[in-house]
Amino acid sequence: MSLRALPLLRTAVAGSAPRLCAPLLRVGGVPAMPVRSMSSTPMRALHCTPARFSASNTDTAWASKGAISYSELKKLTQAPPPDITLIDVREPDEVASGIIPSAVNVPLSRFAEAFNPMKGADFRRDFAFDRPQFGDKLIFYCRSGKRSQTALETAKKNGWVNARNYSGSWLDWVKREEKSGAAGENED
Repeated sequence: MSLRALPLLRTAVAGSAPRLCAPLLRVGGVPAMPVRSMSSTPMRALHCTPARFSASNTDTAWASKGAISYSELKKLTQAPPPDITLIDVREPDEVASGIIPSAVNVPLSRFAEAFNPMKGADFRRDFAFDRPQFGDKLIFYCRSGKRSQTALETAKKNGWVNARNYSGSWLDWVKREEKSGAAGENED
C-alpha cells in the first residue's frame, strides 16, 4: 500500500487568493486521518509594520531636510510634481477661506483614520483623491503649523515616512503672497 497526500486547493471567498487546505492521507482508496494544514498551524506573526517596510524601500533624503520653506513650496505649487502631495489638514470651514494651489484637504479630525494602514478603504470617496502610497512625498500644512505637525507625526508613525511640514502654514503663505503681490504691483 502506498501513502500519498492529496493537497486540495480552494478559494475561501470569491476574489481571495487560493489557499492550501488540509491534505487527506489515503491508504489504498480509503481516507485516513487529516493532516493539519499550514493555515491551521500557529505561526509567528510577521514583524513588518508599514513604517518598517516603507522605510527600507523609500529614499528618505527628501524628508530628512525637515520643514519645508515658503520659497521651496512656492516653486512646487507653480509646477506641481506628480510624486508630491500637498495636504491641508484644516477643517472644511477653514478651507473655505482659501487653499494653497494644488493642495488637497484631509481634515485633522479625520486624519488618523484616513492614514491608518488598516483602514482607509473609502479614502477616494471621502477625500476625492487616492490615498498616497507609503513611499510618496507628502507635505502637510494647516493654519499655523501645529496641526500639520501632528499630522506629520501621525503619518510617519503609520508608515508615510517621506513627509514634511510647512510650519509657516496658511498664515505664512497668505502674508508672503500678499507681500509678493504688493511688490509685483509696485514694480510695474
